Amino acid sequence: MPTVRLTKRAIERLAAPDPSGKQALYWDADMKGFGVLVSGSTTAKTYVVQHKLPGGQTRRVTIGAVNVIDLDDKKDNDGELVEGGEGARTRARKVLAQFYSGADPKAEKREKARRGKTLRAALDDYLAGNAHLAERSRQGYRTSVERYLKSWLDTPLREITREMIENRHKAIAKETAKAGRSGGGENTGRSTADGAMRTLRAIYNGALDRDSTLPPNPVRLRKAWFGVAPRERFVTGDQLPAFYRAVDALPNRVHRDYLLFLLFTGLRRASAAALRWEQVDFAARVVRLPRQQMKGGKRGLDLPMTDFLRDLLVARRSVGNDGGWVFGADSKSGHIEEPRFALHEVAKACGVEVACHDLRRSYVTHAEETDISAMALKALVNHSIGGKDVTENYARMTVERLRDPAQRVADRLKELCGIDVSSDDNVEKIRK
Repeated sequence: MPTVRLTKRAIERLAAPDPSGKQALYWDADMKGFGVLVSGSTTAKTYVVQHKLPGGQTRRVTIGAVNVIDLDDKKDNDGELVEGGEGARTRARKVLAQFYSGADPKAEKREKARRGKTLRAALDDYLAGNAHLAERSRQGYRTSVERYLKSWLDTPLREITREMIENRHKAIAKETAKAGRSGGGENTGRSTADGAMRTLRAIYNGALDRDSTLPPNPVRLRKAWFGVAPRERFVTGDQLPAFYRAVDALPNRVHRDYLLFLLFTGLRRASAAALRWEQVDFAARVVRLPRQQMKGGKRGLDLPMTDFLRDLLVARRSVGNDGGWVFGADSKSGHIEEPRFALHEVAKACGVEVACHDLRRSYVTHAEETDISAMALKALVNHSIGGKDVTENYARMTVERLRDPAQRVADRLKELCGIDVSSDDNVEKIRK
């Protein structure tokens, strides 16, 4: 490697990119270990320091870009160093002094970064390391942290204490309940607080996997969890006739079809909303939902098309393509998002107040009444089949195996809704 007396003029004369097409190092004749690294593909030139460690390993430290840092110090008329005027040569001397004292500045810098890893960085690492997460789940993690733990984003993880966790947990519940998010009041606040801390716990555990020197996970609330009981609301068999008539009477046909689709499939709101026509296979009578569209993003779902579902989709297709979405809407995503207004209108008409997820619970409840196998029901709603039962771990529920169970559930729902199975009015009404 060539040695030159590095001056401003000499550095300007160094060809960049280097004619060899490879990086070239030019060492300073006056300071051993200090040099300029010239790129082989761009015009970049960088000040560097290089030193051999006691163990024989060569360590190179970047000082800075030539076009950003001056070679020598900037001083005022009195010979005093101006603020921020420290030059590359002075910085290099300090790094070399660390090396000669037995320190490894690069390793120390990495250690400092590791010990100072913030919640923001840990969140990014967690999402990057869990590529299987569906986009909606990823956004949920980010929203939970950035909204409810915003003041901690730039706090090093190791500085977050159990006391901080407990205090913030209570504060989130109080703030969210007061704001009345989702109209759930106190229960919403408690559920949100528990959810935010579960998210933090997962992120911290992910960081612990990468750095065993972190303190134990402080998110161990145990008795401090609010433990909000899961909702049990669903549309009962007695309520279904009135509920179906109210949904059927909705003036917005997209809302009407979407709510019936949820009721007759048990799909989650987001999975159904993002359904595209390319996923509807009329020839095979299957609706194919990729894993990225399902909660958790681990498993896709091939859903058998029952007679009711087929009639609904055939009728919807006759209305138009709507940008490729089955349930298109004037929204940022291009498809229906949250039909709260439609559900509110249904509630006013029939007195049955439910959310989208309650329709999934309704499907599961009435499906169980048909005495289909638990494995088939789990498969239809995309719940994990495997578990402690070894036999279930081996079972594979194909779409053909699920056709009869799916149709039996559809028949039961039609019966409860009071739908006349001998009439084609359902299809005709959608077309109109």
